[in-house]
Amino acid sequence: MIAELWFVTVSAACPCGSGEPLDGCCGLLLDGVPASTAVALMRSRYTAYTRGAIDYLIETHDAATRGELDRASITAWSRETQWLGLEIIETVRGGEDDDDGIVEFVARGRSGGKPFEHRERSRFRRRDGRWFYVDGTHPREPARAAASVGRNDPCPCGSGMKYKRCHGA
Repeated sequence: MIAELWFVTVSAACPCGSGEPLDGCCGLLLDGVPASTAVALMRSRYTAYTRGAIDYLIETHDAATRGELDRASITAWSRETQWLGLEIIETVRGGEDDDDGIVEFVARGRSGGKPFEHRERSRFRRRDGRWFYVDGTHPREPARAAASVGRNDPCPCGSGMKYKRCHGA
């Protein structure tokens, strides 16, 4: 007896968060269609991490910085992470008529049982009609101003005296 299996394929939402189906969004880029913008490449690279598409990540890395890559680390990061979402913070240039661009993003996930947010400001370059990831920096959140103690405020040391009579003298 031959068992017949029927599979129904439902087009899943793209992991990049665009709201589009994977096969009409980043799936096309992972299959070889060139990204039209830097942000499209950024989204497809996030999707590649979620799907373990390591070759794509390496191929879309600019040749000038590709030699710095550690394939084993990329593979481990991709496969050991539960990817939870991508948020695009800002784009600078990187459009269809540009040759360079910047995309700042936050990728959220869980690795080793601990949640994380990976914030990066990435540089992209277009060569021969194709976008490539060049490198990225990790911007810090703006520093909060330290609360200052006024002369007549209680001293933070806990003495109960005014700051000007205790440690402010």
